[in-house]
Amino acid sequence: MNFQQLRSVREAVRQGFNLTEVAAALHTSQPGVSRQIRELEDELGIELFVRAGKRLTGLTPPGETVLPIIERLLQEAGNLQRAGADFACSGQGALRIAATHSQARYALPAAVRDFRLQHPQVQLNLHQGSPQQVARLLLDGEADIGIATEALAQYPELLALPCYRWTHSVVVPPDHVLAQEADAGRPLSLQRLAAFPLITYEAGYTGRAHIDEAFGKAALQPQIVLEAMDADVIKTYVELGMGVGIVAAIALDEQRDAHLRAIDARHLFAANMTRLAIRRGSYLRDYVYAFISTFAAPLTRERVQRALAAAPGDDFEL
Repeated sequence: MNFQQLRSVREAVRQGFNLTEVAAALHTSQPGVSRQIRELEDELGIELFVRAGKRLTGLTPPGETVLPIIERLLQEAGNLQRAGADFACSGQGALRIAATHSQARYALPAAVRDFRLQHPQVQLNLHQGSPQQVARLLLDGEADIGIATEALAQYPELLALPCYRWTHSVVVPPDHVLAQEADAGRPLSLQRLAAFPLITYEAGYTGRAHIDEAFGKAALQPQIVLEAMDADVIKTYVELGMGVGIVAAIALDEQRDAHLRAIDARHLFAANMTRLAIRRGSYLRDYVYAFISTFAAPLTRERVQRALAAAPGDDFEL
């Protein structure tokens, strides 16, 4: 048994049982992948995959049982490499961060700048995607840290730590009637907001669930004319007069967005929690802990290690 055999099995599942894609991912040949899988099956005395001719079509019941063990073995192999690197190459290495567009654009820059000043020999790799994609990168071992508002706490294999709370704002052109009403001291209501075409985040992004929940509880059907992943895109179309925007308050900058008017909407929509996630069972190098505390000061190394040692499901509060 060797790690290449284990990687071939794991990658076959990740690539939807397409051996051509597996070979490309592992930088080897398709016959080589097939041989690695068959040799492991022969050694274990079981078939891991359902086959249709030469094609793999799924996992057998033994395969479904063995796959989590293979995942753990490969994770521990990676942990062993990282532990060795901590001693052999202290302060050097790569830090892979997966984040949603809003976090990468608005929340991460200051932390990345400060971290780089303290750890100039660490190479930073930033991956952007949906909350689900961020979670998948963590689960697949392609990222060390994931940062998002939604989805991360839904995976028991991940430890999702609370970082900070934030609220939404409504954005309109300066001469919009809602801006005039705000200047006159008239508080914004969901009923009033629902009277306008709205531009906001796609489902599953940046607190969209709380927006839908608020309108649903008020028995209102908002007219959402455009959905986007990125607050800058939302603001662009608000400028064009397509509708009223609902964005994260952290996505607004007084200087850069001077051509727009922001109206506080914290009384309309529930507050959101941005979380930082790591895969349970991972070995975190010293500089990973350093970045975590740089991004969210309350998440000290001691507190993160305590949370990792706790049972899944235990609450962790700021």
